[in-house]
Amino acid sequence: MNLNNSPAVLGNKVELQLFTTLKCNLRCSYCAVDESGALRTYGNTSYSVDELEVFVNTQLPDKEVYFTFFGGEPLLNIEFIKSVMNRFPKSNFQLQTNGILLHNFPQELLPKISSFLISLDGGEVITNTYRGKNVYGRVMKNVELIRPHVKGMLSARMTWHDPNTTFEEMDALLDTFDLVYFQLAQSVGVYKPEHMVMKKLVIDKLVDKFFADDRIYGFVPLMGIARNIIVPGAAAAQCSGLTHCRVSTNLLNIRPDGKIFACPDFTTSPEFEHGSVKENRLSRSPLQMHPDMPCYTCEAHEWCRGNCMKNLHVAYVRKDEDYRRDVVDPVCELIRYMGRKIVEKNPVEWFSRLSLEDQHTLVSSPIYEYVEVMP
Repeated sequence: MNLNNSPAVLGNKVELQLFTTLKCNLRCSYCAVDESGALRTYGNTSYSVDELEVFVNTQLPDKEVYFTFFGGEPLLNIEFIKSVMNRFPKSNFQLQTNGILLHNFPQELLPKISSFLISLDGGEVITNTYRGKNVYGRVMKNVELIRPHVKGMLSARMTWHDPNTTFEEMDALLDTFDLVYFQLAQSVGVYKPEHMVMKKLVIDKLVDKFFADDRIYGFVPLMGIARNIIVPGAAAAQCSGLTHCRVSTNLLNIRPDGKIFACPDFTTSPEFEHGSVKENRLSRSPLQMHPDMPCYTCEAHEWCRGNCMKNLHVAYVRKDEDYRRDVVDPVCELIRYMGRKIVEKNPVEWFSRLSLEDQHTLVSSPIYEYVEVMP
């Protein structure tokens, strides 16, 4: 697809990922926002909800707009969240949070959140190791507290960082959450050969359980990969068939000062700014597929559809060979491995055994609107 003359947003939907603040109440040891230099550079939002409404009405008049509240820790600015939800009552909303302040979220607004992404790193020991003492227990207590009032999806957003994370602790998250969305860590030093072996053994168990029953096993990367293999047209319809991280197509990352950036990890890089709420302007994302990126010749493209654009840009456009070798190559290897294991399970035949309800869930789950299919 030639995107040189494409509009700023492809398709009829657009997600506005609002950094309500870049302050945070935790110091996670691997935080990508912190590594980028953005964390704690801004306090609360300095643009108004009036300016946001003018921007939406002017720049996105024909789009279905949905919002993700992001940070930092978004619940450090609950008043802004409330004002956006009240101003855009017909929109869908997602909250991505570390969960520590969930008990403070207004109870009357809980049913209006379509998707909660609550950050964990696996089980109790590993989560507390990376996030701080007693974090896991506090988060789980808050999830149980809000559960009776939630009508949307409660998902564990798990950063798969530690090689010692077990299948059992990942599987146990489904005792509390509706879905688990794991994302492979983007950190140097976590993909030593022995660690790759350990992760592949966990993937084997996850895939085995995914296909063991004629029902949906709620691990989003497996769901998304299976969906793309079984119903490739669904992937083509979403994001114009491009990368599922959507930063190239229909995801706008709005910093607390109202400036819009192509990626949450590039909000301190001026070359990736492509709009402003305050200035009421928007252009096409500068973070696009590049001829040097090998995605279109990769066997995983069928199910991956491009992977993380930031990773690909750093590795293949900026030519950071160390980052490519230590992060991008092993992540891509694990995604290829996961896809091969799923193909081995004859997913089309498995899909035919699912109930019509589960078939619809696999193909059209709302969670695909909020998270990358690739891990």
